[in-house]
Amino acid sequence: MTEGARGLFITLEGGEGAGKSTQVARLKEWIEARGHRCIATREPGGAPGAEMVRKLLVEGPAERWDGVTEALLHFAARREHLRSTVLPAVGSGTWVVSDRFADSTMAYQGYGHGADRAMLGTLYDIAVGDFRPNLTLILDLPVEIGLKRAAARRGTETRYESLPHDFHERVRAGFLDIAEADPTRCIVINATAGIDEIAKAIADAVTRHLGA
Repeated sequence: MTEGARGLFITLEGGEGAGKSTQVARLKEWIEARGHRCIATREPGGAPGAEMVRKLLVEGPAERWDGVTEALLHFAARREHLRSTVLPAVGSGTWVVSDRFADSTMAYQGYGHGADRAMLGTLYDIAVGDFRPNLTLILDLPVEIGLKRAAARRGTETRYESLPHDFHERVRAGFLDIAEADPTRCIVINATAGIDEIAKAIADAVTRHLGA
């Protein structure tokens, strides 16, 4: 790695049960094997204050918040995540791989809950500014498969999983719309494949787009 070079920021997105956490860990190992420093993180969360907000968002009854309230909480957590974790790492030359980022807010709160998308864009400008992921990998699979996978590993973070099926269909459509609108940043990965096959597709995408 060139001395003084900035790190890169890669995000993995997708609906429930898409296997993002597994692939974040695999991608971190792959990046490190190529001589780069790398950290794995997640949203909501990734910093002490943001993890406190996470509990409010992912636990408890589905009707706890409406879409706008959720979006405000997500962006509050996101700013803390960026300030405390992502930006210092990238500035020091470390690559960052995040399980979710702002595309999840657009898909879940914008498409899923119907929150105003222009408002979400304004919140992004306020909380994040000009910073963008260098590459976003969207793990896509049918909603039925994703929810079944999510149920199989169910813990306490079940709030989003318990939302209606049509909500999750809107979320999936939202991610695909986001990818279509920004093809230079977003790559859709078939998440119905096996873990090794998905990891290879992700590694190939990172190599093609970022020259890792």
